[in-house]
Amino acid sequence: MASSEIEIVSESADQKPSNRNPNELQIVDIYSASAYGDFEKLRHFVENDGVSVSQPDGNGYYPLQWAALNNFADVVQYIIERGGDVNASDNAGQTALHWAAVRGSIAAADKLMQNGARVEAADVNGYRAVHVAAQYGQTPFLNHIVANYHADFDVPDNDGRTPLHWAAYKGFADTIRLLLFRDACQGGQDKEGCTPLHWAALRGNVEACTVLVHAGTKQELMVKDKAGFTPVELASDKGHRHVAQFLTKNMKGRFCTGKGGTIGYAPVLFSLVVINIILFISSVLFAPSLTKVTAVAGLWGWTAVSLAVAALIMLVRCSSEDPGYIKKGVGSHSDVEDPLLNTDLNSNPIWTGNWSQLCPTCKIIRPIRSKHCPTCKRCVEQFDHHCPWISNCVGKRNKRDFFVFLCLGTSTAFISGIVAVQRIWTSVPALASGETWLHHTIFNYPGIISFLVMDAAIFIAAATLLTVQASQIARNITTNELANAIRYGYLRGPDGRFRNPYNHGCRKNCSDFFINGYTDDDEIAWPPLQQVAR
Repeated sequence: MASSEIEIVSESADQKPSNRNPNELQIVDIYSASAYGDFEKLRHFVENDGVSVSQPDGNGYYPLQWAALNNFADVVQYIIERGGDVNASDNAGQTALHWAAVRGSIAAADKLMQNGARVEAADVNGYRAVHVAAQYGQTPFLNHIVANYHADFDVPDNDGRTPLHWAAYKGFADTIRLLLFRDACQGGQDKEGCTPLHWAALRGNVEACTVLVHAGTKQELMVKDKAGFTPVELASDKGHRHVAQFLTKNMKGRFCTGKGGTIGYAPVLFSLVVINIILFISSVLFAPSLTKVTAVAGLWGWTAVSLAVAALIMLVRCSSEDPGYIKKGVGSHSDVEDPLLNTDLNSNPIWTGNWSQLCPTCKIIRPIRSKHCPTCKRCVEQFDHHCPWISNCVGKRNKRDFFVFLCLGTSTAFISGIVAVQRIWTSVPALASGETWLHHTIFNYPGIISFLVMDAAIFIAAATLLTVQASQIARNITTNELANAIRYGYLRGPDGRFRNPYNHGCRKNCSDFFINGYTDDDEIAWPPLQQVAR
């Protein structure tokens, strides 16, 4: 790749003053008054001293740019009324709208746009306000000018880089989600032949790569830049091992079913259980080399068989039923009405103010606690995890059935194992001198040993999952939330520590789950610090 860095919008952006208390500053001219929002002193300079608001300072920057940068909307309006040019540009060709985009100054941008500012004005590098917003991760600002002023979010700069290229390079995952949600071109190549995924891989931005890969196609992983490198090769060359491994895994692809998910291991698990049932009946209950089955052993043995059959039924049910897929009609991307019109989205009842609720693949606004499953390629309510052993997600609609399946599997494995051991123990005759019980059993009852090995594996796996699920149900939390708690603001209390707002106590959590099959997301034990979910 020709260069490993992309030039960011004018360095002057980093030299501009930040918001500070005007009382601590010495306001000496209209530029400093505009930058710090000192309206009274600005009026004094203009109305009493006759200073023009249309003249740039020594660096070529206008008072309107300084006011727009720090979002002083009243100052912006005053300067415009006093003759300030909303489209005046500095030496780099940047207008006040460019500067507003640096810090996401929406109120100031509204004043500029309402007074004739050109949303598509470009600087000497071809950067428009959408590029600058993407460069600085100002997602609300970017959405605002796109939704309300129809800014072109897919326009390239002089080097052929779109806002999506910039967001990917800088690693702003929320900005990437917004642009992909709005159908930005993911496969576009800049003058060096690089796609957004190339730039994300080059910088080692794991989350950016994840969003792009899950929303894209396998073909985009294979695109080569003009130097002949794919994204995975760039990541490897720069030493970003985790990114390279992730991209390589996705390049290999998966065997898909007709529903877009994966075949998984459900058929394998089903076959193992059937084989184990046959082994149990033939080698434990009706083995000719063992003593006659007692009434008690027979009762427990056939109980285990019945539970195993029930477990198979629940396995099929868990694999085939809807885990809680979110329908496209809920918060979906509509061509008639922009679902992201206005950044607060107060009209949308499922919006909690976080851009990561946008699913760029399904084109929906996800409810809180939901997640997009890259395997099933669908968003799932109260997403717990994708279980390859049932070839399906575990979510709001099938978690109770999954729990019952684990209960049946654990009970079956435990009871059948006890019956098998009891049958061997009561059937082994007196051993010859020097022969151990284990040696005799292995060589004389290979069918039972095979059964016990498979049974032990099933028991350990099922019992472990059952324990984990029971603990989470009692606390009303999902596997996904526990694994990614640090990313979910709604799981933090005022002190910043972990705090689950959906935990109503073990008794209520369990009763709600077993009676309804799921818990109500609308009922919270206490207001969370911030309603965000990634």
